[in-house]
Amino acid sequence: MAGGTGTRMNSAVPKQFLPLAGKPVLLHSIMAFHEYDASVQIIITLPAVLYASWETLCSQYSFRLPHKLAVGGKMRFDSVKNALSFIPADGIVAIHDGVRPLISRDLIARAFDHAVAHGNAIPIVPVTDSVRSTNGSLNNPLDRSKLRIIQTPQVFHASPLLKAYQQDYKDSFTDDASVLEAAGETIHLLQGDPYNIKITYPEDLAIAEALMKYRKGQ
Repeated sequence: MAGGTGTRMNSAVPKQFLPLAGKPVLLHSIMAFHEYDASVQIIITLPAVLYASWETLCSQYSFRLPHKLAVGGKMRFDSVKNALSFIPADGIVAIHDGVRPLISRDLIARAFDHAVAHGNAIPIVPVTDSVRSTNGSLNNPLDRSKLRIIQTPQVFHASPLLKAYQQDYKDSFTDDASVLEAAGETIHLLQGDPYNIKITYPEDLAIAEALMKYRKGQ
């Protein structure tokens, strides 16, 4: 999923195309899945206005892996639905944020295995900070031991996922798991990876590069 424009990055270059350790963020994310299994079929969602820029990057970085492009929609829901038009009714589908370039082969493998066994797999990590809920001028502490942060890749059996995306969009659809759950399916969680950060703000690039170096030094 690379359908966003990254307005919070304050950059003229979309965040999925920004350089990280010598190549665009998006290429790191794609190559992680290819290195896990070269037979994985890659579908990339991009705004149509970025297709030409993507072709230029592919040429510049000699990126020749077979892939298909789906048009990024107004909402993430629309982007995923467009990408799913390429998916057959059987098989396993992993939906990953293109701006999570530190995704590990271990997490990909565990997510696929978990989805095969249970129907879907949603990676989570614990909340380590104190959190509060707000409602106007009121606020209340929440029990962080019961809260989890959701990551991607979120992995699903294709058939129920395709069915779930036939629903009309709702504001409560914040990720693919929420879409599937609204269709009556049970969500299955697995342990994620704290290094699997999402590039949202400019400083995230520096953090991601530092984490890459740290991992290589382990």
